[in-house]
Amino acid sequence: MTLINDVMHEVNEVMDLVKEDQIDDAEGLIQMDRRIFVLGAGRSGLMAKGFAMRLMHIGYTVFVIGETITPAIKAGDVLVAVSGSGKTGSVVEPTEKAKQDGVKIVAVTSNADSPLAQLGDAVIIVPGATKAGDGVQSIQLLSTLFDQSVHITLDILCLKLSRRDHVSNGMAKSTHSNLE
Repeated sequence: MTLINDVMHEVNEVMDLVKEDQIDDAEGLIQMDRRIFVLGAGRSGLMAKGFAMRLMHIGYTVFVIGETITPAIKAGDVLVAVSGSGKTGSVVEPTEKAKQDGVKIVAVTSNADSPLAQLGDAVIIVPGATKAGDGVQSIQLLSTLFDQSVHITLDILCLKLSRRDHVSNGMAKSTHSNLE
């Protein structure tokens, strides 16, 4: 077996454990008439940013927490917070504040018992290995397996949203940057 096969086996093992009904719960919270905010730290934050970009492509008003042009989050908005351990302070603390302010929370984590999961109105458990040792174990470094699997999971959520909202690939392409 090659490393490519080993890595793909790990990703498939995790994705077999992701529950589609949890993705459906998140889909129910993410609506065109709501502002969507994303939050994550490190590589998990990059996965959240990728999700934000794809949401923009399919017509959502979306912001990344921590960017200079991000407005204040408020009641009625949705926050998608990503943390493998579900304990990352820079993710959990703003999520707690948002929850107190009436924001709906989509928690994406490998740890169903984590503080982040407890805050979620919808929770997507992606049981890939994290730095904390949670989830399906991996030959890959740190939380790579979690991040890879989150990327796929959130892309599946975008696909579900685009189908629900009748956004075609051509329509999404029209919002893609033409400056490249």
